[in-house]
Amino acid sequence: MQQNIFASMRSLKMVEGCKSSPVCAIPPPVPGSGVGRGGTGMREKLFQHIQDQVRVNSIRSKSIRTPTASQDVLAESLLPYGLPATENIEPRIETCLKSVDFVEMLARAYRNVQASTQLERSDAYLEQCAMFMGLDDSKLFSRSLRSARQHAVDVNTKVVLAAWLRYERREDELIGTSSMDCCRRNLECPRANLVPGYDPESVFERCACSRSHGEEPDVGNVVGMEYDQGSSGFKEQDDDDDDGGDMSLCVGDEEVRCCRHNMAMLSRPFKTMLYGGFCESHREKVSFAEWGISIEALRAIEAFSRTRKLSLHDPRIALELLSFANRFCCDEIKTACDGYLSSLVTNMDEAIVLIEYGLEEAACLLVATCLQLILRESPASMQDPKVLKLFCSSEAREKLAQVGHASFALYLFLSQIAMEIDMKSTATVMLLERLVECAANNSWQKQLALHQLGIVMLERKEYKDAQRWFEAAVEVGHVYSLVGVARAKYKRGHKYAAFKIMNSLISDHPPSGWMYQERSLYCVGQEKIADLVAATRLDPTLSFPYKYRAAMLFEENKIGASVSEINKIIRFKVSPDCLELRAWLSIMMQDYDAALRDVRALLTLDSNYMMFNGKMNGDQLVELLQPHVQESNLADCWMQLYDRWSCVDDIGSLAVVHQMLQNDPGRSLLRFRQSLLLLR
Repeated sequence: MQQNIFASMRSLKMVEGCKSSPVCAIPPPVPGSGVGRGGTGMREKLFQHIQDQVRVNSIRSKSIRTPTASQDVLAESLLPYGLPATENIEPRIETCLKSVDFVEMLARAYRNVQASTQLERSDAYLEQCAMFMGLDDSKLFSRSLRSARQHAVDVNTKVVLAAWLRYERREDELIGTSSMDCCRRNLECPRANLVPGYDPESVFERCACSRSHGEEPDVGNVVGMEYDQGSSGFKEQDDDDDDGGDMSLCVGDEEVRCCRHNMAMLSRPFKTMLYGGFCESHREKVSFAEWGISIEALRAIEAFSRTRKLSLHDPRIALELLSFANRFCCDEIKTACDGYLSSLVTNMDEAIVLIEYGLEEAACLLVATCLQLILRESPASMQDPKVLKLFCSSEAREKLAQVGHASFALYLFLSQIAMEIDMKSTATVMLLERLVECAANNSWQKQLALHQLGIVMLERKEYKDAQRWFEAAVEVGHVYSLVGVARAKYKRGHKYAAFKIMNSLISDHPPSGWMYQERSLYCVGQEKIADLVAATRLDPTLSFPYKYRAAMLFEENKIGASVSEINKIIRFKVSPDCLELRAWLSIMMQDYDAALRDVRALLTLDSNYMMFNGKMNGDQLVELLQPHVQESNLADCWMQLYDRWSCVDDIGSLAVVHQMLQNDPGRSLLRFRQSLLLLR
C-alpha cells in the first residue's frame, strides 16, 4: 500500500514541491498504530531518497540555467575550424554573361533571336542560356536550352544540347536507367540527334524509337543503309551471285575473283588504276599486300562492288575497310562502315576505343555516336582520364574540328561540368582554354569564355593570370568583368586600385546592387556599411550584405541580432551558404536542434556541400550533432513533418524528410514530399 502511495506521489511530481519548501521531519509513530521498528526504517529510507532527488534536480536546474564550461568545450569541438569572421566572407563572381542593365540585355537577346536566320537561331538561344546561367530560376535556362536544341541544324549541336538537357535533369542519378534510353520525343532521341537538318516543328513529335515498339535504335538506318537486326550486322550476300569475274585481287597466295568494271565503279582512283595508264590496267591479278589489308576484307569489298551491301561479322574487318575506303576514296564503303561501327557503340569502353578510330579515319557518324554516349554519361565520364584526353589538349580539339565536332557548344557544356566537379582542376583550365579557341572573335562567346577563365584562375589563386583574362573580357565588351579585375588587384594587394575601378564603374553606369556590394569590399568603417545598405536597397536578393552584417554582429558578441539579420534573407531566399552561417551561429548559441535542422536542409539543397569554408563535409557535421539532440523515432518524425508542413516551415520540413530518408532511402513517398518542398 505504501509503495503505491509513493509511486502516485512521484507521478504527481510531489518531489518538485520540495525544491521550494523545507522538508519537514516525519512525526513519530502513534502508539497502537501497528507501526513498529520496521516502519521507522522505511521512513528513514524514504526521507533519504527524497533528499537525493531534491539534490539531483537542483543540480540539473542549475546546469540548464547557466551554461557550464563543458558545454562551451562541446560547442568549440563542433566548430573545429573556427568561428564565422567577416574577413572570410566574400561575394562570389557570377560565371554567366551579366550586364549593367539586365532588362536591356534581355531585350537585345530577344531582338537577336527575331533577326537571326535558321542557321543562326540555335546560337541566339544559346546566348540566352549564357545569360540565365546565373539566375536562381533554372526553368529559364532549361527553356532556352530546349529552344536551342529545337532550332539546331548540325549533328554536333543536336548531340551536345540533347545531352545537356539530360544532364540538367540529373538523369544520371536515376537507378535502372541507361544513358541511351530514349524519351520518345525527337528533341532528345539518340537516334534522331544523328540526323542533320533543320526541322523545328518535328522535335516534339514521337520519334521512330517509340513507333518501333521498344526495339533498339537502328543507327545503320540513319545513313540510309539496309540493316538487319541479326547478329551479323549488315545483310550478308549469297556467294552464288559470283559469276567468276575477269580479274583477281591478291593478298599473298590467296586471291578473290571480281569484276573489273564493278571495282572501277567504287571510286575514281580505282577507275584510274584499273582503266588508266597504270600497269594494273593490263594485269589480271592485282596485289594489295602492301596496303596491309586481309583477304576477308577484300572479299567484303568484292561483295560490296556487286550488291552495294556489306557482309560483316567482325568489327576488325569493318575497321580495315574504313581505312581502305579512305585510301581509295570509296565514299559508299566508308559510309556503310561508318554506320555499321556506329551500331556497335553500346557502352563507355567501346565509345572510348571507337572514337579514336573514328577521329583517325574521319568517320563523322562514328565520332558523333561515341561522343553522344560519352556526353550522356556525364558527369561520371568527365572524371575518366581517357575521356579528358579526348577533349583537353589543342591537338584533340583539332582532331575533333576535322570531323566537325569541335564546337563552342561542346566545350561550353564540358567546361560547365568540369567547373561543377572541381573549379580548380587543370582539366577545367584546359577545357576553358579550348572554349576560348572555339569562340568567335568580338562576340558574346568570347566574353563568356574569357570571363569564366578569369574566375577559375581567381579560384586557383593565380591572380595575375586572372587579372589578364578579366581584362581581355572587358576589352571585348563584358563590363561586368571589371568586378574580376578589381578582385584580382585586391588579392594582389592593390586595394585602392580596386576601389577606383568600382568607383568609376558606379559613376559611369546606372547603379546596381552588385556594384555597391563589390565596392564595399574595398571600404572600411561606415563607408562599408553604407555601401552594403545601398546594395540591399537596390537588390534585396543579394546574400552577401546580410551575411556580412550577421558576421559583424557576431564579432560584437550580439549573437541574437546576428541570427535575426541572417533570418531576413532566409525568409524569402533559401541558399546553402546562408543556412550554413545560421547553423554556425546556432552551434555557438548551443541550440543544436536548430543547427542540425539547418544542416539537414542544406544537404537537401546540395548533398556535397562543404561546411566551414570548405573544410568539413556536411554529413560529418550531422554525425557530430546527432548525439547532442533528442533522437526521434519514425512516429515522432511523421508528427514533426505534419506540424512543420501545416505551418509552412519548409526548412524544418526538409530537415525532417532528410532525417527520414537517412533511415529509409528507398521510400518513394518521402521523395515525393521532398520534391514538392523543393519545387515550392
